[in-house]
Amino acid sequence: MENEATTAKFQSMLDARGISRRSFMKLCGTIAAAAGLSQLTVAQVAQAVENSVIGAQEGGLYPVIWMEGASCTGCTEAFAQIDDPDPATVVLEMISLNYCETLSAAAGWSMEEARKQTIEAGNYILVYEGALLKRWDGHALRIAGEPGIDSFKETAEKANAVVAFGSCATNGGWMGAEPNSSDAVGCQKYMQEQGIDVPVINVPGCPPNPEWLVAILVDVVMMQVLPELNEQNKPAVIFNETVHDNCERRGHFENGEFVYQFGSPEEAKNYCLYAVGCRGPQTRANCGIVRYNHRRSWCVESGAPCIGCCEANPLDPGDNWVEVNTPFYIRHRDLRIGGVPFQPTTIGWIAIAAVAAVMVIHGFGMKAKGNFGFVETEKVREWDAKHPNESIGVYDDSVLKKEGE
Repeated sequence: MENEATTAKFQSMLDARGISRRSFMKLCGTIAAAAGLSQLTVAQVAQAVENSVIGAQEGGLYPVIWMEGASCTGCTEAFAQIDDPDPATVVLEMISLNYCETLSAAAGWSMEEARKQTIEAGNYILVYEGALLKRWDGHALRIAGEPGIDSFKETAEKANAVVAFGSCATNGGWMGAEPNSSDAVGCQKYMQEQGIDVPVINVPGCPPNPEWLVAILVDVVMMQVLPELNEQNKPAVIFNETVHDNCERRGHFENGEFVYQFGSPEEAKNYCLYAVGCRGPQTRANCGIVRYNHRRSWCVESGAPCIGCCEANPLDPGDNWVEVNTPFYIRHRDLRIGGVPFQPTTIGWIAIAAVAAVMVIHGFGMKAKGNFGFVETEKVREWDAKHPNESIGVYDDSVLKKEGE
């Protein structure tokens, strides 16, 4: 009876926002998929959402601080670009976004005061977007008159968990690529250097799928547990399989059917994009399952090779998706000697040129010594010389006679 009352109350909330029960259940199915759960658990997810949102409406909302580091704000944009009304807006009513430079109406002193008050009260989540810039004692990026790294440290130290949202927050992203002039790093590496012992959930992507964040909020806020993390502190159910594993074009890969040029008949047949630079085989993410824009499409389905934006080693700013995967649309990544980038094929051409040069030099040396010609090592076989009447080879009679003497 209690569950029925909760469901009825929640349904009235949906009705007030013009959201159908069917639309809400589709959202729960998406959450289950993004969280790596079986579709059989959709009803349980729905019940958890209902209970949590009802509880939030009747009690306190879960505080969230969303901070911007060095970023393009694309992660916030991806998360904010939702249809209205949308079931996700109901789920997000379980949180109180106490601080967000991009989405908050307040600005200046009142914003910073809200952040500090939230920190003092405790029991909050920090969602961090963008890279942390350490150069010049953190003054490479200043927030409210303070070094950006100081604001992050103050906020992260008392958070229940830190969600590094996006590739820049995970390991520095494109700002961490060569030459990394601002000494950009991700949240986990900086926290490790500062001795901040707070759980970190890395969610790479440029931008990451907003449904991944919804799934994490379901875990942390509703279920009050951290999602299962892999060795890189990424949610295992999202980032343990490669894009290639779940790609709709994988059958063409297995059959050796590839697109070698855009605009070709092979592209029109949706052949595999591996030959034109798809990084799906080495990029770990479930993009092909969850997809983007409410599961309407994703990069490969729209005809673009995966550029590996979810590839990020949290503890190594140099191992980021830009440095590892550029240039895009070329089969091989750039290699580097010092600061000089080059393609692996360059090594092959240099080796061929070196061998050709050695052969030419050797030829000139042989010519100079008078050895440039055919050198006979054995005019007549030993058997033939001893048995001229039974010789196997064909020789001039004078040669056999001379050898016989």
